[in-house]
Amino acid sequence: MRKKIGRQTYKFEKRICIRDTRSIAGPIESQGPLKSYFHETFEDDLLGQDSFEKAEHQMCLKNILSLLETNQLNETDIDIYIGGDLLNQIITTNLTARDLKIPYWGLYNACSTFVEAIQAAAVLLDGDFINRAVISTASHFSTAERQYRFPLELGTQSPPSAQRTVTGSGAMILEKSCLEGPFVTHMTIGKVMDFEQSDPNDMGSAMAIAACDTIMTHLEDLDVNVEDYDLIVTGDLGEVGYNITKDFLRKKGLNIENRYKDCGMLVYDIINQDVMCGGSGAGCSSTVFTSYFYNKLKNKELNKILLVATGALLSPVSTGQKENIPCIAHAVTIENSK
Repeated sequence: MRKKIGRQTYKFEKRICIRDTRSIAGPIESQGPLKSYFHETFEDDLLGQDSFEKAEHQMCLKNILSLLETNQLNETDIDIYIGGDLLNQIITTNLTARDLKIPYWGLYNACSTFVEAIQAAAVLLDGDFINRAVISTASHFSTAERQYRFPLELGTQSPPSAQRTVTGSGAMILEKSCLEGPFVTHMTIGKVMDFEQSDPNDMGSAMAIAACDTIMTHLEDLDVNVEDYDLIVTGDLGEVGYNITKDFLRKKGLNIENRYKDCGMLVYDIINQDVMCGGSGAGCSSTVFTSYFYNKLKNKELNKILLVATGALLSPVSTGQKENIPCIAHAVTIENSK
């Protein structure tokens, strides 16, 4: 059976199920509208460590170990750990892999890394290379802020178009040949897009065109309609990117407004919390999916969603050199039936 459908979409033959998920969220996130869905929250940004970078590592590691413990699995029961983060050379995930002693693939596609990790694990599972994988992504406001923008000590005020990096981590166990879902059934691999946007304080505008391209390609490749999904969920476009995506797709004849959510807008109360236009970060889509959306799928409140994680592929160096921000969006179909 041909697995590739159309230009960028692939169908998985095996029953690749999400066995379980776990989320951990920081102080600001735990004050937002999803606080009752997170598996664990914490009030100390430093998590008892002497740096924010060490805190991010501990958050990621603790989340995975707790997920394994809940499912009565040892590290030797996992064939591969796949994950990534935003810090230089994905050091958070590298240190977590060092502690786990599980065979490891480190990925970087900025805030789209969570879905990229799902895709990589699903390909290995569908190809009978492995039986079980754990994936995770993480981010921390205080580490990302001083790497990509300004030292925290400056207290620099962000413009309204900016987004707050989510302090949180989401982890997931993927297996094959399960009887019970939700299942990962399709993936659409994104292309790098350039919307000629160079402002790191307006990443939603930069990423929106990549989200639109992947959504349109997915629907065209599979010859399906927006109405075939309960929801289309983007990773972290925030209010600005969310509205651009809606408007752009409407002009292309796709009205997704009644079936469209963005993780960056769900994780915070953007009216009452000082978060500009919403959340971003490698931990944004993973924290929201592994808590809120996984709960909705397991309880059959949702039965089929298209998860489209978006990523701004900039670096401090490229920003300093006034380079445009290249962006990408990867998508997976997650549904309760297979």
